[in-house]
Amino acid sequence: MNPYEYAMSIEKEGEIYYRDLAKECSDEGLAKIFTMLADEEAKHYADFEAMSQNANLAELPRVDVFKEAKKIFEALKESGNIPESFPEDQITLYRNALKLEEKSYDFYTQKANALENISHKDAFLRIAKEEWEHARLIEGIIQYITYPQRWIESAEFHALSSGSYED
Repeated sequence: MNPYEYAMSIEKEGEIYYRDLAKECSDEGLAKIFTMLADEEAKHYADFEAMSQNANLAELPRVDVFKEAKKIFEALKESGNIPESFPEDQITLYRNALKLEEKSYDFYTQKANALENISHKDAFLRIAKEEWEHARLIEGIIQYITYPQRWIESAEFHALSSGSYED
């Protein structure tokens, strides 16, 4: 399997996983975030598919996942509908999502260094950065479901941003 096909399989797996999480999630805000992440994985799939066919990459609009997630959490806070707790099994599901994102990031950064096509290399690195951002967001969600009342009032929530990704 070439790197493009493997990347496509990673992205399809991620999209399906996030769509399943969104369906199973009882928290409306988290369901929106998981749907947003699934949509981003679908865009990545389209990018890798285009690269595998040596086609031009589509200019698909990208979403600032941190900005959108922060809006969702702010609306949740304003509504006062912050759950006291979440089922323990959700933490395991979200940790699995974190592992998927980290696996993607590692693979894309490694493969980018081996690619000779500069536009493909740049695309792999851009997508790796987006996967890194997804992982940071999932870490925030894990914190949220572990301590929902405390987290939404915390500095971590208020500082929810893309952080300091290093290329």
